[in-house]
Amino acid sequence: MDTTPAPLKTPPSAGHGPSAVAASGLVKSFGSVKAVTGVDLHVAQGEIVAFLGPNGAGKTTTIDMLLGLSAPDGGTVEVFGESPRSAIAHGLVSAVLQTGGLLKDISVRETLDLTASLFADTRPVAEVMERAGITEVADRRVGLCSGGQQQRLRFAMALLSDPGLLILDEPTTGMDVEGRRSFWNAIRADAARGRTVLFATHYLEEADEYADRIVLMSRGRIVADGTTASIKNLVSGRVVRATLPGADQLGLGAMPGVDQVELKGDRVVIHTKDSDTLVRHLLTQTPAHDVEVTAQNLESVFLALTSDAPPSVSAESTTPEGYRS
Repeated sequence: MDTTPAPLKTPPSAGHGPSAVAASGLVKSFGSVKAVTGVDLHVAQGEIVAFLGPNGAGKTTTIDMLLGLSAPDGGTVEVFGESPRSAIAHGLVSAVLQTGGLLKDISVRETLDLTASLFADTRPVAEVMERAGITEVADRRVGLCSGGQQQRLRFAMALLSDPGLLILDEPTTGMDVEGRRSFWNAIRADAARGRTVLFATHYLEEADEYADRIVLMSRGRIVADGTTASIKNLVSGRVVRATLPGADQLGLGAMPGVDQVELKGDRVVIHTKDSDTLVRHLLTQTPAHDVEVTAQNLESVFLALTSDAPPSVSAESTTPEGYRS
């Protein structure tokens, strides 16, 4: 059987270059709880976008609206220029969700055969199993598969319709390190063919490593949107780490430019806007050694932006001065 991947399925209007996702002013409430408040999200075809935010930020609710599983109370959403349900009906969108959707008493191959029977046109089952890395467990009952294998099965199911947009909601939850690496290798290889990927994750290193762009949500709205590098630049300053037994936490915290001082045993971690002055002080006025200076990482930016919920920052304006009121 020829398992060479065919060109990706594209919408009839693809020649005019519609966005893979175009959402404007999305609002969704559940009773008195405002889950999403005015989200604007535009994803170009071929982008890999990480969707980040703490629990309750509105990520899953937004994804449900993109998939047509929930209707917005306000605003509009289109996928490849169509309504979400229309795009899904045309096989242009697939999703890999955290749980559910699997029958535990049939085999992996039978699961894919059953799923393929629901579509008028699909990729070969052997092809999607190979691309998802589950060929060796094709005859294994789903209930006997590991959590990582079941997630790769969901990935294979999503690939059957050869969608232009793949939405992943916390796809590696519960996987061990090797399972996560294997899953993302499969996703990355598939995305290299030009598929648009939007994924929500709480593993920040996944977003840092695999995304072209990061969209950060907090309290129902987007607070930052841009490349990984530009997102990291939103929080100024650097992180200084040093070995300093008996460190004077209050004294270090009072130094010019210092925002935060953490003690971890004999190690001190200092967030500062003036790393040169701080390092000079540590090396000349204290017995500090093993001094390291690093730029802000994605975790520190994530904590800073979601803790205080600052005004939104767009992809075109991802600097501290670019905050909008």
